[in-house]
Amino acid sequence: MRRKILTLVKPATQNPKPAFIRTVLGDVPSHDFGVCYAHEHIIIDPGYVTEKYPVYQLDSVEKAVVELKEFYAAGGRAMIDSMPCDCGRNVLKLAAVSKQSNVHIVCPTGLHLQKYYPPHHWGERLNEDGLAALFIADIEEGVDARDYGGPLLRRTPHRAGVIKVAGGRDKLSAHEIKLFRAAAQAHLKTGCPILTHTEEGTAALEQVEIFRAGGVNLQHVVLSHTDRKPDLKYHRELLQSGVCLEYDSAFRWQSAENPTLHLIVQLAPEFPGQILLGMDAARQSYWKSYGGAPGLSFLLTTFSSQLRAAGLSENLLQNIFVHNPARAYAFV
Repeated sequence: MRRKILTLVKPATQNPKPAFIRTVLGDVPSHDFGVCYAHEHIIIDPGYVTEKYPVYQLDSVEKAVVELKEFYAAGGRAMIDSMPCDCGRNVLKLAAVSKQSNVHIVCPTGLHLQKYYPPHHWGERLNEDGLAALFIADIEEGVDARDYGGPLLRRTPHRAGVIKVAGGRDKLSAHEIKLFRAAAQAHLKTGCPILTHTEEGTAALEQVEIFRAGGVNLQHVVLSHTDRKPDLKYHRELLQSGVCLEYDSAFRWQSAENPTLHLIVQLAPEFPGQILLGMDAARQSYWKSYGGAPGLSFLLTTFSSQLRAAGLSENLLQNIFVHNPARAYAFV
């Protein structure tokens, strides 16, 4: 449901472009994005990643369509894919899944952790400026059909709508700092939002400081997996910087306690515009369409009911699933 917002009348000479999110099928007004999962893995094609970690292979368009149609039936309308350059990304498959499921999908540019690439990968050889130029080309021109697998470059009409970079455990390496600085450059040039990986929730403050120093608009930065370090003081410090936090461990905890639920109930009323949810379900064993569980509708069914039972209001749920992603993933 669209909210009425009072806005200042601007001079006729100014005609700012309305806020938009860049999906794999084109730009969508932010207010039309709908219920969004903020960090997913919809397609992971065979390659170095799946040879090293076979459990991550998610290469079936047909199964993805089945799963996303169930997500759509539960009220879902959008997903942020988070497999960046040359580690299983397939923009043509993402476009096909989006068309057939009617779910908005945002395709990422950027680079993941070094362990997901072979030794001496081009991501190590390129300098900060070279990486930024590559990310910008994905955002402005279109993603390569072969995902930089060579030998020829063939850009598609499908453009990236988020910059995904990843940091390691406890402290960022020199290579990771280079990636984060390149992401900042690309953000400043294009206005594209940034999504990061934190390893078990660690080193998030260091990520924030690199972006702050690089002039990034922190309201368009989303730090993922931070609920895997469920320390309220740590989360408050992160949220006070202005970044958004994406929680995706709600279905992973094995104990009776659910730290993700506890974090949301405690922090969402205090920071209503900065909490997002996803599943990061990068295994066949999590998808119903591959024979696994709990399926990608879990957050909209089981977990939303648990949050309501814990006292979270409908307004805050609407923020978490609709308004916060629409703001965070909009182009600046």
